[in-house]
Amino acid sequence: CLVSNIDYDQFKGKMGIARITNGSVKANQPVALARPGKDKKTGRLTSLFVFDNLGKKEVEMASAGEIIQFSGLDNVEIGDTLVTNEGGVEPAEPLPPIAVEQPTVRMTLGVNKSPLAGREGKFLTSRMIRDRLFKELDRNVALRVEETDSADKYAVSGRGQLHLTVLIETMRREGFELEVGPPVVIYRTNEETGKVEEPFEMVEVRVPEEYSGSVIDLFNTRNGELQDMGLDDGGESMSVIKYLIPTRGMLGLRSSLLTATRGTAIIDAVFDSYREKIPGDIQSRDKGSLLAFEDGTITSFGLENAQDRGKLFVKAGDETYKNMIVGIHQRPGDLAVNVCKTKQLTNMRSATKGITVGITAPIEMSLDACVEYIATDEILEVTPTKFRMAKNPDMLGKKGKK
Repeated sequence: CLVSNIDYDQFKGKMGIARITNGSVKANQPVALARPGKDKKTGRLTSLFVFDNLGKKEVEMASAGEIIQFSGLDNVEIGDTLVTNEGGVEPAEPLPPIAVEQPTVRMTLGVNKSPLAGREGKFLTSRMIRDRLFKELDRNVALRVEETDSADKYAVSGRGQLHLTVLIETMRREGFELEVGPPVVIYRTNEETGKVEEPFEMVEVRVPEEYSGSVIDLFNTRNGELQDMGLDDGGESMSVIKYLIPTRGMLGLRSSLLTATRGTAIIDAVFDSYREKIPGDIQSRDKGSLLAFEDGTITSFGLENAQDRGKLFVKAGDETYKNMIVGIHQRPGDLAVNVCKTKQLTNMRSATKGITVGITAPIEMSLDACVEYIATDEILEVTPTKFRMAKNPDMLGKKGKK
């Protein structure tokens, strides 16, 4: 049987999942893991499970056609073939292995160093974050975790932005506080041509016909290449648009598509291949950010003045700190606004006392929306209950020196 997935149990260790194609296997039976062109790894099955409805049950023997989960072989990998007649006259040949897709996007995860750090999370130190990330490698086979120059940050690579945001969301719910950097595409050099290549994705968008023009404009501004366009066979007036686009162009594109189509777009994206890198930068965001002018508590009076400058992410009563992103500027470039400003209390009647200004409801940003929004000089602060975006202090220090 060919091992197609990996799981991990804190008592039994690393476990392989496979479907038996021929023969049978028993618990406590000597077995071997074979792969074409590599040495065989021998061992003994300590436990054997089969899947039963939504759960699994331990059995003594399983035969062809059943999906099994086994333990006892700590060095099992996806693509290995489990062979039971290793000592027989005619040992079985290994099956053609399946390959695990290589990572295409990298993000940095580290210790939360913001002025509001440590107020909510249970796991805050770099040692706790490191142990959790390397523990994830036991079952998340497509993930890569690497040490960086800083002892407080780790480079985490995965198959796309969604793969990494699922991990961040899981850690957030477990009680971790993290500082997350923007997603970056992983380049590679072609050994034959010597040219730098970048990952491309095949994207299929289903959208009502009246919004198809807006979708095409968004893809064209991000160096997308139209592959196919037509009407859906389902009978509804839906257009099906297929594009080949670099992964760099997909970063931050989903929220723009949903905004342009009023939430009606259905987006499917899959990795296509590595191709020669497109020269130049791809436009990701055309507007700047509104930054908090100082530390403090946000007031309604401060929001009244700030909401004329753009759309806000915060509400009155929230805590903020200097250079924290509180909204989207209506023009390119960043702007510092004083959202903590309080009204001067005097015994003189104000000329504008009778004029009341309503405060617009803030935009509620999810984890995916925050990761798509942050630029190269910005970071995301993730806590069990809140997401806060801010300018990267390290990048601000470099600009000040220049």
